[in-house]
Amino acid sequence: MILEFGLLGAVEVRNRGALVDVGHVRQQSVLVALLVEEGRPVPVDRLLDRVWGERAPLRARETLYGYVSKLRKLLGLDIERSPAGYRLNVATAQVDLFRFRALVRLGALDEALGLWRGDAVEGLDSPWFDALRESLHAERFAAELDRNDAALAQGRHAALLPVLRRMADERPHDERLAAQLMLALHLSGNDAEALRQYETVRRELADELGADPSKPLQDVHQRILAGESARAECRPLQLPAPQPWFTGREEELAALDAPETVVITAIGGTGGIGKTALALHWAHRHADDFPDGQLYVNLRGFDPAAEPTPPETVLREFLEALGEEMIPEGLDARAARYRSLMAGRRMLVVLDNARSTEQVVPLLPGPDATVLVTSRLKLAGLVAAHGARSVSLDVLNSADAQAFLRARLGADRVAAEPEVVADLVTWCGGLPLALSIVAARAAMEPDFPLAVFAEELREQPLDALDAGEIGTNLRAVFSWSVAALSDEAARAFALLGTVGTADVSLPAVAALLDRSVPRTRMVLRELENTYLLQQHVPGRYRMHDLVGLYAADLEADAGSRLLDFYAATARAAAARLEPHKPLPEHESGHSLSFADNADAMAWFDAEHDCLTTTQRRALDSGAFEVAWLLGRTMNSYYSRRGRTSDDVDAWLIALRAAEVLQDGAKQAAAHMCLGLGYVELGRSSLGHRHFERSLELFAQTDDHVAQGSAHRAMAWAAEFEGDLGRALEHSLAGLAKFRAAGSEIREAESLNEVGWRYACLGRYAEARAYCEDAMVLNDKLGHTEGAAATLDSLAHIAHHDGRHADALAHYREALALYRELDNSAEEATVLEHLGDVLFATGSEGEAREQWRRALELYEKQGRASEAAALTARL
Repeated sequence: MILEFGLLGAVEVRNRGALVDVGHVRQQSVLVALLVEEGRPVPVDRLLDRVWGERAPLRARETLYGYVSKLRKLLGLDIERSPAGYRLNVATAQVDLFRFRALVRLGALDEALGLWRGDAVEGLDSPWFDALRESLHAERFAAELDRNDAALAQGRHAALLPVLRRMADERPHDERLAAQLMLALHLSGNDAEALRQYETVRRELADELGADPSKPLQDVHQRILAGESARAECRPLQLPAPQPWFTGREEELAALDAPETVVITAIGGTGGIGKTALALHWAHRHADDFPDGQLYVNLRGFDPAAEPTPPETVLREFLEALGEEMIPEGLDARAARYRSLMAGRRMLVVLDNARSTEQVVPLLPGPDATVLVTSRLKLAGLVAAHGARSVSLDVLNSADAQAFLRARLGADRVAAEPEVVADLVTWCGGLPLALSIVAARAAMEPDFPLAVFAEELREQPLDALDAGEIGTNLRAVFSWSVAALSDEAARAFALLGTVGTADVSLPAVAALLDRSVPRTRMVLRELENTYLLQQHVPGRYRMHDLVGLYAADLEADAGSRLLDFYAATARAAAARLEPHKPLPEHESGHSLSFADNADAMAWFDAEHDCLTTTQRRALDSGAFEVAWLLGRTMNSYYSRRGRTSDDVDAWLIALRAAEVLQDGAKQAAAHMCLGLGYVELGRSSLGHRHFERSLELFAQTDDHVAQGSAHRAMAWAAEFEGDLGRALEHSLAGLAKFRAAGSEIREAESLNEVGWRYACLGRYAEARAYCEDAMVLNDKLGHTEGAAATLDSLAHIAHHDGRHADALAHYREALALYRELDNSAEEATVLEHLGDVLFATGSEGEAREQWRRALELYEKQGRASEAAALTARL
């Protein structure tokens, strides 16, 4: 069934338009008594009183239960029974009374009153129904008066006169109605009758109630006596002056100009971003589009000196500006009157600095006017429930920011110091308020070079952005937004100031706040809604630089939570990439886990800048174990991405941390990896000094694995420098150390490296034997990366043995494994080697395709020498 319930007349129930017999009067009474509560429970005793009053039958409860049961069966109604009473659940749209009230709130008065069919709940006769009927008729009468106001505002006084006379005869003591009749008579040119109407009302009030007419009615009387129009044509022009140096915002202005049916636009952005300037600039540019005037109010949503202006107060001001004499009491009544007066008028309403959707909604005038709302909040409720268009402001680009300074300071002064102006724009971050403050200070000191202000900005940005008054103090402006936050969001804002990176991930913030990810997301959403934070890509957040500086100024103790998160998660990612290499444990209640190599590499890619910043901060703050661990864990990532320079930087920090810790093993590992990095970067002498120090430190231990690793590193360096004999010697020494240690993983890797060096020396039979042994051991251990490296070696050997088919098969298998491991550095190398074999077998086109792919990766990885050599071949 799709039921509709009619209470604004005789009680009706319709199913798809057809009347349904609800039963006798008492059963109807039970239905209505439940319906009017809009889903609230009605206690049984109260329900009995509503239906029967003092005339309840002896077995009233049993009778009531029977009525409820019949209503359930007859209409299929959802009537719940609980200790609180009976509850009837129906949608408000199914009941004409609730539709009437909703339409009145929207100002659709003709449609609302058209729902009435006669006396409300006609035929129901208990004392409670009599009171309900009287109350509902009062609501209808108030709506009729609102409709009268709208008709008078639209100049329909002549057509309204007969209705007003009839209503005044029926309600001779209603002063609002009397004022409407007087206005209609006056606007029709019949002042004499209007004055007689006033005198009649005055006498009746005095004789029957002993009271004088109310002041609003007296004011109408006096204005008629004075010959003035009691409702003069009011055309309010309340817009403040536009900003004379407004620049840029072409995209946002185009969005506001867009020919859409949207009549409400919410302009949002952080404090100082230029929301009001944009709204006023557009409003003045389009003033001719609103011939009936403009209303403006500062809602003081984020004012440090005052509470947000209540909409009831704003409505009084708007009604007075529209020429209204009789201002009703109460928010709903004023809002209805306001909508009535605005109906049919082409006006602009600017609601500046709104605190919430709830503050704005009563001030929406209806479909005939255009509304601009500015706020530091996104006002999602206004967009969702009222179809508002959202225009979010970002900072000015460099060209517009410089244009702003030229407009504010003059073209000559700006042109005299172009590099300084570029610095000013950079330090202000394109924030219009920051630019305005700098420009104001410079305008007050016209003889000072702009370099003075740029130097202050460079040294103390927030101190420099203070022109001496509260509205020109960037700290103060930001503080107003922070003051509006919940305690949890304010704490999160302050903690985010301790991060120190350009952006940060959601899991990292969860660790910082020590909250779950879902809870953290909700807290960050509050910061997003206030434009203090931006989610620039899904799951990653950033602040404007100046907002971040302000957050960093706030006192916040993040402890070591963020450091622990990055250290523990980087360890988990490195362990996924190199599961066979030992890593020290690090605890965090928020560390992430990784499903595969690609997942781990993607995390390193996304978090690289944050990790490098965190490593430096860990060293500076005395978290030396974290500083070393981050250098160690990023090593495998850098190796796979071919980022040797970054790897050296990380190991230098790790080495300083290990030295403070006085940990010889950690120092030795750092020296070894630095040796590798410096040799690859072409700084061999420095690299070998690190190697020598590494061997000295490893020699002080009985750690055969560590000593073997040092020989492996020096073998690679020797090969890189062209000394293949020394490379083979170190490879064999490393293999012996790993076998002595019983490390099968390292043994497998060393077997391959020995085989590779034999191959480089042209001793292919020995090379193949070592590599095949390595392959057997890799397969046994499930060592994917070792298998990929060995396949590369076997492919090289097969190619030089003339077994080109085997070489191609081995290279393609190695390529697949390196892609599975997301090791793009080795992928590039294998692609080049694969191209070599293809070229040798006459497949020149396919060879060039593989070389091009390798070249793209070399260039992306910054491997200049490899890229240059391959470019020459191509």
